[in-house]
Amino acid sequence: METKELVGGWTAYHPLTPEDKKVFNEAMQGFVGVHYNPQSVSTQLVNGTNYRYKCLASMPPSEVVWEAIVEIYAPINGQPHVVGIQRL
Repeated sequence: METKELVGGWTAYHPLTPEDKKVFNEAMQGFVGVHYNPQSVSTQLVNGTNYRYKCLASMPPSEVVWEAIVEIYAPINGQPHVVGIQRL
């Protein structure tokens, strides 16, 4: 089944593509403290792309794990950056 992306509409959460992983890694570069491991992603086309990464989060060396949504904006031209993190 093909997923259609509409401008302004969010896609259903789906497995990460190599491009999704690249955007996540670029935006999270230099982020310290909590470790976020993306499990799936939802995207929204705007003037660039909004990403909502559903992640498993942990703060090593603790073994406690929780879910979080990491929101990232990737402009058409420029560096993707984190706009919000919400613990679920």
